[in-house]
Amino acid sequence: MSPPHPDLVRLLRAAHRVLVFTGAGISTDSGIPDFRGPQGIWKRRQPVYYDEFLASEDKRVEYWDYKLEAWELFRDAQPNATHRAIAELERLGRVQAVVTQNIDGLHQAAGSSDDKVLEVHGTNRFIECVTCGQRSEPAAAMEFFRAHRATPRCACGGWLKSATISFGQPLDTAVLERALREAQAADLVLALGSTLSVHPAASIPLHAARAGAPYVIVNQGATDHDGLATLRIEGSVAAVVPPAVAALAES
Repeated sequence: MSPPHPDLVRLLRAAHRVLVFTGAGISTDSGIPDFRGPQGIWKRRQPVYYDEFLASEDKRVEYWDYKLEAWELFRDAQPNATHRAIAELERLGRVQAVVTQNIDGLHQAAGSSDDKVLEVHGTNRFIECVTCGQRSEPAAAMEFFRAHRATPRCACGGWLKSATISFGQPLDTAVLERALREAQAADLVLALGSTLSVHPAASIPLHAARAGAPYVIVNQGATDHDGLATLRIEGSVAAVVPPAVAALAES
């Protein structure tokens, strides 16, 4: 394990209501591909927009074809040291909330509490009916699509899709509003593994910073908020965050 970054440890020691904001960069070590990076999924697949999903069976089949392709990868992925460090930070009584752009459920798998994790782009852990909102486990819908190459339907007759936010689909306002409230209450914000370029999610850590909380950004590569950071650490989150949390736990 790398030595802890002293400034990060100092800021963590002073904080008791940390808003952790996470992006794709924390899950790549778990084998989850980055969607927007140079080798990201959207370089080889065009996303299906929500209005296209609703309007066209061909687009729904295209959507489900990708979901089936990715399902086993997401199902079998395991949390890595960064996810576990964030869960440990919660066990130390320091976490206000974990606001994540990720859809992989690895924060909860690592031990972060369900009621602390706010998934602003939804979750791949469930299938959801676009009509009645009923959620279910993915396996049955995946197997139906594999067998029939047709969009699975809910008992109510509505189309089923992943409980993720598709392009052009509104965010869940209740999740977004709660994330903004948690940001206002935070006394430190950690933005980890995100370019902070996708809105409105990227505005959430800014609410904490504008309310006076120190703003720490850890990422490989530039972010849109680099000029606003109290502390900017260039590098892998896996090399930076676990040592700092371990040092905090030992102090």
